[in-house]
Amino acid sequence: MNYETATFDNDGRLALPDETVRPKRNWWVIGAVALLVLLAAGYFFSKRAAEPAAAAPGATALPSVTVAVPGTQLVSRVLSATGTLAARREMPVGVAGEGGLVTRVLVEQGQWVGAGQVLATVDRSVQAQTAASLAAQIGVARADLAIAESELKRAAQLVDRGFISKADLERRTATRDAARARVSVAQASLGEQKARNGRLDIRAPAAGLILTRAVEPGQIVSAGSGVLFRMAKGGEMEMRAQLSEADLAGLGVGVRASVTPVGGAQSFQGQVWQISPVIDPQTRQGVARIALSYNPALRPGGFAAANIMSGAAQAPQLPESAVLSDDKGNYVFVVGPDNKVARRDVKVGAVSDAGVAIASGLSGTERVVLSAGAFLNPGQKINPVITPAATPAAASKG
Repeated sequence: MNYETATFDNDGRLALPDETVRPKRNWWVIGAVALLVLLAAGYFFSKRAAEPAAAAPGATALPSVTVAVPGTQLVSRVLSATGTLAARREMPVGVAGEGGLVTRVLVEQGQWVGAGQVLATVDRSVQAQTAASLAAQIGVARADLAIAESELKRAAQLVDRGFISKADLERRTATRDAARARVSVAQASLGEQKARNGRLDIRAPAAGLILTRAVEPGQIVSAGSGVLFRMAKGGEMEMRAQLSEADLAGLGVGVRASVTPVGGAQSFQGQVWQISPVIDPQTRQGVARIALSYNPALRPGGFAAANIMSGAAQAPQLPESAVLSDDKGNYVFVVGPDNKVARRDVKVGAVSDAGVAIASGLSGTERVVLSAGAFLNPGQKINPVITPAATPAAASKG
């Protein structure tokens, strides 16, 4: 019988053979590998759990759209209108007298003139001779009056002595009175002729600005020649704004307005000074006359646009991106309780840097799409993203 002899190491411990150590080492390796596999599996499944669930086949993600509840605020009521520029008080100037040959024209278009200033003169050579003749007749009448007064004085001295009768004295008195009357008639005739001669000068009826000139030297003019000059009294201008019947109803005299001539960038401040009492039955419009101070850029006959401040009112206000338009008019998209958008027709009021005032169509409690409305269709469902206020800044973020 063979017996194996046990061996001990230097410390006196039993030394195991290689066959006993190798199995234990393999178990350690297997355990480490298993642990690594478990860690990898745990990481994989935890990452999968953190990821969102995959969309079901055929499902569509809802678009996120910025919306807001605008509420109401005090906004200025601004009426937009168009119309023509004109002189506030236009004065046509023509021939007041008998007329004749124009000798001089003393003014040009765009020139300021004073009241009574001579604008043009008419030849008066014949009229001057007539005035001279009438002046001479006054001298004749005065000479006859002097003789009549002298004869009456002598007769009054002789009647008491009985040399002449009282009837002769009365005749001489009548002769004196007739001579005095002829002097007055001659003076009146001369005054009339001088007035006629003075009317040969074409004068400005009031101070103002010459708008047009339709006469030249050498032209024959008369009372039937029509208008020779057109003037703006005091240089005052106005815009005749065309407004609807409804807009005129809420407009008052004295409200402020801003007028911008077509083709220009400069605006001019004025105020409504007269509202037409008549409505055109064809167009259902009337005229609001806006008084303006003189400026060379305001040319009568030109076209202009006006913004008339007619008070303030509570109204919703939206950024311009929220208001869309088509052939049916202006509209916005509102979001219903089911998050579906619907078209809502609105009437636009004042447009300013703060946004667009909605005159009608919204109460201010609706959820209104601020932007991306052009890419939506009525009835489309969205994911609304509420913003605190309907401002241009909020719309730019949507």
